[in-house]
Amino acid sequence: MTQIDLRSTQVTPHSAFDLVDCRYVDSLNVRLEYYRHRKTGAEHYHLAADSDENVFMVSLRTMPQDSTGVAHILEHTALCGSEKYPVRDPFFMMTRRSLNTFMNAMTSSDWTAYPFASENTKDYENLLSVYLDAVFFSRLDELDFLQEGHRLEFNQADDASSGLTYKGVVFNEMKGAMSSPVSQLYQAFKSYLFPSNTYHYNSGGDPEHIPDLTYEQLKAFYKTHYHPSNASFFTFGNRPASDIQARMETQALSTFDPLEHRLSVPREKRFSRPLEVTERYPSEGETDGKTYHSIGWLLGESTDLIGQLEAHLLSDLLLDNSASPLRQALENSELGTNPSPLCGLDDSNREMLFMCGLEGSEPEQAEAFEKLVLDTLQSVADQGVEEEHIDAMLHQLELSQREITGDGYPYGLQLIFSVTGAATHGGSVMDALDIDGALDILRQRTREPGYIQSLVKRLLLDNAHRVRLVMRPDNEMKSRQQANEQARLEAIEQTLSDDEKQRILDQAAALKERQEQVDDGDLLPKVTLKDVKPDVKRHSPVKTSPVIAYSAGTNGLAYQQWYWPIPSLTDAERELFPLYTSLLSELGAGELSYLETQQRQAARTGNVNLYSIYKSSLTDTDQLTGYLVFTGKSLDRYFADLTDIMAMHWLDARFDETARVRDYMTLMSSRRLQGVTGSGHGLAMQAASARHSNGSSLIYHGTGLPAIVRLTNWVQQWKEDPTRLEQWLSALQSLHQKMQQQSPHALIIGEQDVLGDMEARLQQSRLTFVEEQTAIDQTLSRLGDDRAVWSTDTNVNFCAAAYSTVPPTHADSPKLTVLAGVLQNNVLHTKIREQGGAYGGGASHDNSNGVFRFYSYRDPRLQETLADFTASLDWVRQGEFSDDQVEQAILGVVSSLDKPGSPAGEVKGAYQNRLFGRTDEFRRQYREGLLSVNKADLIQVANTYFAPDSRTEAIITDSANAEQLAGDGFTWHKLS
Repeated sequence: MTQIDLRSTQVTPHSAFDLVDCRYVDSLNVRLEYYRHRKTGAEHYHLAADSDENVFMVSLRTMPQDSTGVAHILEHTALCGSEKYPVRDPFFMMTRRSLNTFMNAMTSSDWTAYPFASENTKDYENLLSVYLDAVFFSRLDELDFLQEGHRLEFNQADDASSGLTYKGVVFNEMKGAMSSPVSQLYQAFKSYLFPSNTYHYNSGGDPEHIPDLTYEQLKAFYKTHYHPSNASFFTFGNRPASDIQARMETQALSTFDPLEHRLSVPREKRFSRPLEVTERYPSEGETDGKTYHSIGWLLGESTDLIGQLEAHLLSDLLLDNSASPLRQALENSELGTNPSPLCGLDDSNREMLFMCGLEGSEPEQAEAFEKLVLDTLQSVADQGVEEEHIDAMLHQLELSQREITGDGYPYGLQLIFSVTGAATHGGSVMDALDIDGALDILRQRTREPGYIQSLVKRLLLDNAHRVRLVMRPDNEMKSRQQANEQARLEAIEQTLSDDEKQRILDQAAALKERQEQVDDGDLLPKVTLKDVKPDVKRHSPVKTSPVIAYSAGTNGLAYQQWYWPIPSLTDAERELFPLYTSLLSELGAGELSYLETQQRQAARTGNVNLYSIYKSSLTDTDQLTGYLVFTGKSLDRYFADLTDIMAMHWLDARFDETARVRDYMTLMSSRRLQGVTGSGHGLAMQAASARHSNGSSLIYHGTGLPAIVRLTNWVQQWKEDPTRLEQWLSALQSLHQKMQQQSPHALIIGEQDVLGDMEARLQQSRLTFVEEQTAIDQTLSRLGDDRAVWSTDTNVNFCAAAYSTVPPTHADSPKLTVLAGVLQNNVLHTKIREQGGAYGGGASHDNSNGVFRFYSYRDPRLQETLADFTASLDWVRQGEFSDDQVEQAILGVVSSLDKPGSPAGEVKGAYQNRLFGRTDEFRRQYREGLLSVNKADLIQVANTYFAPDSRTEAIITDSANAEQLAGDGFTWHKLS
């Protein structure tokens, strides 16, 4: 499409829409256009931008009045077939017939959204048609509700005497989500802070209440909520709004009359006095030191932009970094081990809430914890904060407003998410996106004497709508929950007549038949391999010596990275290395303490951090090279400060701050343990892959489950014997000195007109930068188990299996990558998710390390899933798939390869590809290999690389299942 003049506000809507407002947002270089559909009142917000990645999202106000998960289950069920596309799984089928850069759906506390993004014009139009029909003309088949939500089945689906069980994708998803104590903490907090409106309930669904939802209630919720009058449409990119509106009108909006009601969340009634409550969460093992203490306040309306920015500013001043007064008090407190993960402002609801807390405490410390928090706040109210700290937080707000992101979600979608709350709650989307004027007002207010002190008093100290929550562990709670569920099932079974039992059997058979039916894919639109871009995306440096420089549209931000080749390391050094990279920028430097360096970073940078990156040789997966990378970003005007800060950390790191190291490592240990149930499939795949290549073994032992256990053990040892921490720090400092003996080379990224100044300033650094160097080959040994089970606190399972394959240049590598897509699309999705009830499952080929991996996510099953992995390979060997299914898998792979990132992120990725030999020519050849894969190729690789004796397996589950698996030959490891 042609480039558009974003500064011009002369726009013409489709005849079915009225233009309400139009504004150019200079800080984002987008034009925000606000339209309203004449007939239904639906709102359309279009962010016109010079971007080929066009984004669409429709958001509906969904405000449940119970915890049955009705909005969440409806989100799933609506994507299971519609009037125009009467296939049972259009959403997942379109992921295989598309070049999308993003496709998903999600349920928040008071809205449900259906977003997608694509750079391909035809693909965008296809997806728009499917999404509009899915949302506004969903079939809502009862069998889909039973599959996605919940259902009763007999333990043996064809045997009415085998006992009842609950099944359902969302049911198991939420069992997994609510396995986390932090998730339970957040839900409990909201239930007490919001006693009377929709936020009181778990919008995702509480597993104890999900079975209460009926099919009729689901349909009734759909009828009252999924309507254009209750919707906001958001679009981003270079496609004109009028073109999108024409399609919205003809394909959906024209058929609707306006609703007589507008859904909204009422304001919560305010407390006259603070509330003190105690809750429990399921735990295994030792309960000492596992209590969470939290305090939260209900604040003002999130649609009040100035009020929201004030709350953000106060939250950042109190909690942003270790030098912030409240975070400092929490980190240094002996009442617990770490600040709670739930510290800060939540502005996602109609009314904002502010929370802070401690973990690793005891129940009897509740009053002391509350006193610590209130005394700290009172101190800030009495003394205020230094002006430089205020300026630092205002700087962070400006930087976050300017930065063009997109390395996770598409940039346009992130902008859309930033204003979804304003649209949901009747605020100004225009002002929510264009915050420069509000920031100016905030800057002026911060210059007024006593301003911050007044904020602390008004928002927190004088605010009686406050909850103090104690969340304590309970070793018996999980067994009680299981017993209650079983008792409920037994009570139901006792009341079943023979006809009702037969109905459950018939229902299970009908669902299985529906899941296995082959739909006519031609009912859905698609793109083909002819629509694929013919070449890889290329980024070339504008300068390669002595500093490597890339030009990118970074909107006033500057980026730099320093690279050191990683030398040969001992096993002990390799164990330290991931912790060394995490810790270095968190320490003090020179004469500055860690508190002072944190404050200096906040005042002048976006962030600085250290990490390592390893890649295998293109021809030998056991030949590894690696670099240590120090990376940072800042506004252009602070590039010199960024360089000085990075040099200070590298040259003058303080390893004498023993208390800081202990506290930070304790926090890291806790966060990694808490993250297991959210990333269990990835951790299980690491465990299963460890024996298959040196790179996989390095990842597993450096950042996987053994690393979590190792760090937890170290932290415990330091508590018992502080001298062991001194020894550990000495080893860490020696490792740093070893790295300092290497010479770095540098990469800079910025807009063309500032690159020269950036390079000149970098050359004035205290470091000496050299030409790009070749990394050193690493000698490693593979470590891992053939069959491993790891136990932790979880209500669901994560299963994985792995096989050795080939290096990236081997002709079979692209074939194996496509094979993973064919297996996932056509067997694993059905067997593991739809029939097995897991939230997700599939396969992937790690072509860099030469490992083929299977996985399941939040899975109620164990051995059955492992058997499904094996059966899927048999299915391929028998050739029971079509050329069209191969093409769909290729489209999925190419779509993931072509996914755009942020301007800086794309350049960093391109440079690192070149650094490790993944040149544009290699990537082009690999792409051609992918595009040429055929059915015979997949049968060939399925017969070549999957011998049973080369298979390794790994499972993450609870201790009861782990004990059984250990008796079946698995090696049992305990996480906690």
